[in-house]
Amino acid sequence: MDLSTPSQENVMFMIEQMKDKLRMVNVDAMKSENFTNENYEDLLYLYNMVMKRDSFSPSEMQAIVAELGSLRK
Repeated sequence: MDLSTPSQENVMFMIEQMKDKLRMVNVDAMKSENFTNENYEDLLYLYNMVMKRDSFSPSEMQAIVAELGSLRK
């Protein structure tokens, strides 16, 4: 998938991939429809960081979730 172009479809893809990778328990809190193209570059940066890593410490996980929360509309 080409993520270089901001679109709602790309936002949805990135959110769903991160939820799967992070094995988030409260997936309702991270519904892809709660995100817009407005913060696309920040979301893309976070997505790339998450997808490169194999595991996360509890504090890293908390920071990622907090950042995702700040990017919600």
